[in-house]
Amino acid sequence: MDVMLLAGTSAEAVKLAPLAMALSGHGVLRPVLVHSRHPDSGADHALAPFGLAVDTWLNIPPRSGDRQAELLAGLLPALDEVFRRHRPAALVVPGDTTTALAGALAAFWGRIPVVHLDAGLLLRDLDPFPEECVRQVVSRIAALHLAPTGVAAAALRAEGVPRQRITIVGNTAVDAVTYLAERDLPAQCAELALLEMEVNEAGQQLVLVVWESLESWGEPLDRTLHAIRRLVEDHCNVQVLFPVAPNPALREQVVGGVGDLTRVTISEPLDYPDLVRALRLSSVVLTDSDAIQEEAPAFAAPVLVLRDYTQRREAIEAGFAWLVGTDSDTIHIAATEVLIGRRQVSTVENPYGDGKAAARSVIALEDLLGIAEGHFSAWETCP
Repeated sequence: MDVMLLAGTSAEAVKLAPLAMALSGHGVLRPVLVHSRHPDSGADHALAPFGLAVDTWLNIPPRSGDRQAELLAGLLPALDEVFRRHRPAALVVPGDTTTALAGALAAFWGRIPVVHLDAGLLLRDLDPFPEECVRQVVSRIAALHLAPTGVAAAALRAEGVPRQRITIVGNTAVDAVTYLAERDLPAQCAELALLEMEVNEAGQQLVLVVWESLESWGEPLDRTLHAIRRLVEDHCNVQVLFPVAPNPALREQVVGGVGDLTRVTISEPLDYPDLVRALRLSSVVLTDSDAIQEEAPAFAAPVLVLRDYTQRREAIEAGFAWLVGTDSDTIHIAATEVLIGRRQVSTVENPYGDGKAAARSVIALEDLLGIAEGHFSAWETCP
């Protein structure tokens, strides 16, 4: 029985990788990795450290600007054709992208059970746009909700999702980073390798900056860069690593803001194993990334969330992260407190799980598809 795992980005492919690995040795269920893009989109490169590759490419061209309708119009017939060809027993979609929405709709129309990975990160509002809309639509369609935390499960229950359709499994991002940390692959990025020597041999403190949001370019990024400049000037033992996406405007802004500082390294985007390595080395992480908020607690890396809101409240409430926005003074003060030890991460368990989310997800899939006998039912952990 094929279980189709649908990704629209490399980050989603990484989230699905632990589940694909867990299913690969199953006696009945077989993972089929499907990606909405094309082979040169980078997904295979992201999956390679896990020993995986995309099975089926939809080859949907990039949309023109922010035209969600154009992307959705391309995805639906392509997915419908793949479903007719493979007739999967279930479709797993992660997160809140247009690809997840298209997959859920096409599978629902084809009477294929939809499984929502990372379910329940709901705000009960239609902002942020369009991600929250996708989550709410998929939550109505899904036959099984794989919730990362009890808070996410409670949000689903508050939206009227039946208890028996919710399983708390943990976050597969923890599975992914734990797997790669155990492999301990050497750094492929030359800049990271040099910084690792500075941290391990010279006692330097690494500040990792991961910036993703297009909406935060301009003034919010300028304020953040000003805070980074002040940190470097105030702390002689601080090294900053800022991997920058291949966007000329973004690189120009970052280089213009901190490129003249000798202890700031502006690199190309890190491969996923290198990103995991950088998180393990970091004394503090400055980011607006949802993924980093989930991954960093696995290494007790303190995170300053450069946003005014976050759907990942568990890390903040557990004491692994702090919501600081993009005010320069606030960032500078919070980062300084972390660097000098005045603000420390919690010693409680990681709120996103123990690295066994994929194994629990397989049990939930078995229950959904009626192929398990006598398994412990994870539904019972749902509040």
